[in-house]
Amino acid sequence: MLVEPLRPERHFMFGYTEEQITAFGMTFGVGGLMLYMLFIIAQLAWESKAGKFGFFVMMLGLAFGMVGFVAKFLIQSFMNIK
Repeated sequence: MLVEPLRPERHFMFGYTEEQITAFGMTFGVGGLMLYMLFIIAQLAWESKAGKFGFFVMMLGLAFGMVGFVAKFLIQSFMNIK
């Protein structure tokens, strides 16, 4: 009984590798969701008539977590890290 050696195979979906699909989803997919979240926060501030300071506080409190994701993307692009 012969056993074939394990070979890493590259699986393709619509001509793209898994790495390419993941990179696309992490940049454009998550970026699109972040823009949608900003729209929701702005809509909440508009409907509650929060004013300029209230809008600022809502953006700071609810959207501050997105800063880390954007910073990570910018640092990786400036340092040419994959």
